[in-house]
Amino acid sequence: MIELALIRSLMQKDFYDEHKGSRCPDRLFSKDVRKIKGTLDQAMSKHERNLSLTELQALFFSDNGTMTSANKTSYEVLFNKLSKEEPMNNDIAKEVLSKLFQQMVGEEIANLGFDYVNGTKSNLEPLRNILDSYQDDFTPSFKFEGDDISFDTLVDHLNVKYQWKFNIPSLARRVEGLSGGHFVIVGARPNTGKTSFHASIIASEGGFIDQGAKCVVLCNEEAYKRVGLRYLYCKSNMSSDQVLENRKVALSRYEPVKQLLSIKDATDKRMEYVEQLAKSVNPDIIVLDMGDKFASMGSERSDIYLKEAAIHARNIAKKYNCAIIWMSQLSAEAEGKINVNQSMLEGSKTGKAAEADLMLLISKNPDIEGQDSNDPQRHIRLAKNKLTGWHGTVHVELDVETGRYSA
Repeated sequence: MIELALIRSLMQKDFYDEHKGSRCPDRLFSKDVRKIKGTLDQAMSKHERNLSLTELQALFFSDNGTMTSANKTSYEVLFNKLSKEEPMNNDIAKEVLSKLFQQMVGEEIANLGFDYVNGTKSNLEPLRNILDSYQDDFTPSFKFEGDDISFDTLVDHLNVKYQWKFNIPSLARRVEGLSGGHFVIVGARPNTGKTSFHASIIASEGGFIDQGAKCVVLCNEEAYKRVGLRYLYCKSNMSSDQVLENRKVALSRYEPVKQLLSIKDATDKRMEYVEQLAKSVNPDIIVLDMGDKFASMGSERSDIYLKEAAIHARNIAKKYNCAIIWMSQLSAEAEGKINVNQSMLEGSKTGKAAEADLMLLISKNPDIEGQDSNDPQRHIRLAKNKLTGWHGTVHVELDVETGRYSA
């Protein structure tokens, strides 16, 4: 019986102290068990320590010496049942007690509602009294304990190195890399090299995979095979023509990637799917390409639902100790500009940016009539940087044949 298991839990002083009084009212229990709890309350108040079942039973019968033989027999049966119950795990007991408590309050309010419907109550004072009585105790399972902010803990954090280092030297000089818990936004205009960027830092020489990172790429814009080809080109350091001409060489270079890389078409998936993946697969790095499309449109305003999705992504990164890279479009305002900024993020000028530990915005030189449109130069703007604090632009080269970034 749940109520008997709760009695066994309440016999532990720490648990009792946390839930005594209005947080564990007698009405949660049946009539007979309520009487045993009354003895338990008195004993805890007087002795202030854990109680054994033998002690509780002795105190109960000594306090109720005048009960009839029939009543005594029924309580002996009840104590026998109690002896067969194991105390609940503290976390489970807290949850059960919290739900029973809330159900009890809900029933009181529901009964009062019937009185209002039937006209037997004419003012809100009874409802106000219920709210005043229980508002501080409606969630009795809550317990606060501050995190460790000792000197040694904080100083040790200074020595934490980046788990996964960027393989683009000019970028790595400004921010060495990423670690579990980091939330990164990468933004660019279409046809600038967003997908090639994450393929390059993950799969090309010295990338996250070479460092041993388990990576998952969730794509919902381009077909997964096209994204996979970018990774093939990056890892093999070969163009599409070279791959077709030298299949064995390309295969030998690409084969190691499959041990640490997964690519999945995640069209129509939402952030709940991302969290389930993080929990089940335990990757080191998750790439959302494109991040905005994982948002649930719970509002007509894109800035609201994109901010909510970004908050969810950041929480996933922290909870499951993985780095999340959120790919995003820049708005038309960024077209043809080298100096881009976070206000140019599509759909959310502030909400997404507020959650990021690092924001990298990629731009290219504006097209000039008569010049080669395949200009390889790219500019990576560190628009937000909580990791090292450096803000500015690094200049890199994109090999459009292999998709590799270099500097």
